[in-house]
This record gives sequence, structure tokens and C-alpha cells, in this order.
Amino acid sequence: MAQINVTINGRSFRMACDDGEEDRLIGLAGRFDGWINELRGAFGEIGDQRLTVMAGIMATDQLAELERKVSRLEAELEKERAGRETVLEQHSSAETNVAQAIEEAASRIEALAQGLSKSLRSE
Repeated sequence: MAQINVTINGRSFRMACDDGEEDRLIGLAGRFDGWINELRGAFGEIGDQRLTVMAGIMATDQLAELERKVSRLEAELEKERAGRETVLEQHSSAETNVAQAIEEAASRIEALAQGLSKSLRSE
């Protein structure tokens, strides 16, 4: 297990993470620290704990919004898949109908050709 140091709100924190996840965790900590700095710029010095809680709420809000978007997109995708299945079924049905019409037309043409052939032989 890897150990890294991240800086959030001017303080250094030692953290453990899985091997290979160091850069990801450093990036996440940097992003969280950016939110704290953004809040400090908007509200001034209102206390470290309060800034951290507000940044945590911002992160949670962003996560909740993304979860709503993913759910909406999954529902849209499922609707599109169902629509695609309907279109494929209609296409298959139409293809079957066309094949049957062609077979019927071919049978009629064959019957006409045989009738014509018999007519020509009897003359």
C-alpha cells in the first residue's frame, strides 16, 4: 500500500492508497483544495472546518447532479434501445412480407411462363 502527502487548505495530510493510485488521489485532493480556495475567495476567512464542510457539500452536490444525469441518460439509452428493437422487428417483418410477395410473384410468373409455353406448343 502506497503512502502519499496531500495538501488541503494549507495543511499536509499523509494518506494511504493502493499502489498506482497516487496520482489520482493527489489530483482529487488538489480539486478539493481548489473548492476550499474558491469558497475562501467568496466568503473570506470563515473557519477551516466550515470551509471544509462547505467544500464537502459542494463535492456531494456535484456528485448528486452527475448521478441524476447518469440516471436520465441511462433511461434515455434504454428508451432508444427499446425503440431500436421495435424498428428491427418492424424491419424483419417488412423483410418477411417482401420475401413472401417476391415468392408469390415468382410463382405467378412461373405459372404464366408454363401456360405460355403450353400455348406455344399447342399452336
